[in-house]
Amino acid sequence: MNCKRLCMLLLTLLPAIALAETGVALKDDQIRKEPYSDARVAGNITRNQKVEILSRKGAWLNIKTAKTSGWVRLLSVKRGTASSGAKASDVLDLASGRSGTGQVVATTGVRGLNEEDLKSAKFDESQIKALERYTQTQAQGLKFAQAGGLKPAKLKYLPAPASAAPSTRSGPALPGGAK
Repeated sequence: MNCKRLCMLLLTLLPAIALAETGVALKDDQIRKEPYSDARVAGNITRNQKVEILSRKGAWLNIKTAKTSGWVRLLSVKRGTASSGAKASDVLDLASGRSGTGQVVATTGVRGLNEEDLKSAKFDESQIKALERYTQTQAQGLKFAQAGGLKPAKLKYLPAPASAAPSTRSGPALPGGAK
C-alpha cells in the first residue's frame, strides 16, 4: 500500500477514533434503539457500569456496552473521569448560566438569559467536562453535610388545599383579585 493510500485510510478512520470516549452510568436506565424516549428498548445500563460513548445527538448519547449498543439520555452517563482542577472561569460560567450544552431544548426555569442569549448559544464540549468535574458521590455529600453540622430532618406533608368557593366569573383568577 502506498503512502498516499495509507494517509487517506488514516484520515478516514481518525474521526471515528477521536469520537470514542469512555463513561460511567450515573443511574439505571434503558438503552433505546433510537434517540427518542418512545423508541424501542435495546437493553439496559446499571449504575456505575462502564460504557463507550460513540456519538451525541441533542440530549442523547449513542453508547456501546459489552452486551448491546444504543441511545441513552445525556444525563444518564458521566463522561470520562472526574478531576479536581476546577478554574475560577468554570465557576463563573456556571454562576452566569453560560455553561452547558448550548442546545436549547427547554427554557423553563432559566433565569438571567434572554431570548437572544439562547438563540446565539453554541455547544462547548469543554464546558460539559468542566461541569462534570463538580460531580460528587453520595458518601462525599454525607461527609460534607456532617462536617457542616447538618442533620437529617423529617418534614410533614403540606395540608391539602381548602376547596375554593365557586367563581361567579369565567376565566382564570388573577393575582390580587384583579379582573
